[in-house]
Amino acid sequence: MAFFNKLGSLTRQSISQKGQVPVVSMLNSIRCMSSSRLFIGGLPWSTDDQTLKDAFSGFGEVTEARVIMDRETGRSRGFGFVHYDSVENASEAVAAMDGQDLGGKTVRVSFAKERRPHYQRELTF
Repeated sequence: MAFFNKLGSLTRQSISQKGQVPVVSMLNSIRCMSSSRLFIGGLPWSTDDQTLKDAFSGFGEVTEARVIMDRETGRSRGFGFVHYDSVENASEAVAAMDGQDLGGKTVRVSFAKERRPHYQRELTF
């Protein structure tokens, strides 16, 4: 359901702006929405991997939950990733958890975008 809402929104937005559908934008959205990996932003500093897994396990089988830590300080960077066993469970979690309170902070939940390899990133000066 979330997939079709996102696709319809992109189509309407692009048609109203340019009169044509940007294929690259739509394909990127389809690719992200077909993943079962979620980005969780705005996490409290005290959140660890197990707390994150517990918070999201009510929507299906969580195969991995990881809070990203700073290399130098060892503290949380305030975001993490949750992997589900199915796209349906991931979609349900996005719909239910985005904008909700977790440990006293409002979290942002969305489908994770695939990161390009380091050698393909653009350098800006």
